[in-house]
Amino acid sequence: MEKIDLGSQFLHCHIENHVMTVRIDRVDRRNSMTQAMYRGVKRAAILADKNSQVDILLLTGSEDVFAVGGDMSGAADGEHLDQEFDPTDNFPFRHLERCSKAVIAAVNGLCYAGGLNLLLYSDLSIVSDRAKFRAPELIRGIPDAWIGTRLASYVGAGMAKYWLYTAEVFDAEQARQAGLTGKVVAHEDFEKEVQATIQAVLRNGPKSRAIIKKDMNSHLSEPDPDIFKQAIQSEELKEGTTAFLEKRPAVWPRD
Repeated sequence: MEKIDLGSQFLHCHIENHVMTVRIDRVDRRNSMTQAMYRGVKRAAILADKNSQVDILLLTGSEDVFAVGGDMSGAADGEHLDQEFDPTDNFPFRHLERCSKAVIAAVNGLCYAGGLNLLLYSDLSIVSDRAKFRAPELIRGIPDAWIGTRLASYVGAGMAKYWLYTAEVFDAEQARQAGLTGKVVAHEDFEKEVQATIQAVLRNGPKSRAIIKKDMNSHLSEPDPDIFKQAIQSEELKEGTTAFLEKRPAVWPRD
């Protein structure tokens, strides 16, 4: 088993039997993602793409949490942007789609915000029946282009807008019925089912699989991260972030 350093103490990565596994492990903060953690997942996608011995990139979490999105407290972890492999994009989402290898999200528990994006930009997912999902960006004043672009591709515009505008928590069976995931399994069988899915994917011809992935993804809409950049210094986003940290409802500026 080959261990890989992704630049964050909260990401455990190794390669074994043609699978690169990345486990998110920051359970004291519900696996909230620092920038270094996001960049580490992006690194994994780049490394997996370049490694001829890797067929699958597997993303999973720890205990009862997959990931709940970015750490809004401002906590830092790891290195600086000037040391990044590819500084054009700090988030991993498009890199997961660009990676020619099969990307599997093994969703073991809570899957909110940026964690939901990790699922949306993976190729397939296996979800524990204990998993919960939520897209809370708008109640924090965050216009997230990543989730806005992909969620409707999975579940349709009506369902996507409902989940985005209400920030409602929904469960694994609702996710399956809406088309967000292809497979929900009993939590006690989760690891076994993940391995079964891995073995099924490994039976594919890797070059043929990469060609199909590229073709299917070429028809997807391209997210526009500039909408987030335009909002980053807005009073609305500042209020949404402050309200979240102070655990109170936001009082939105009206001018």
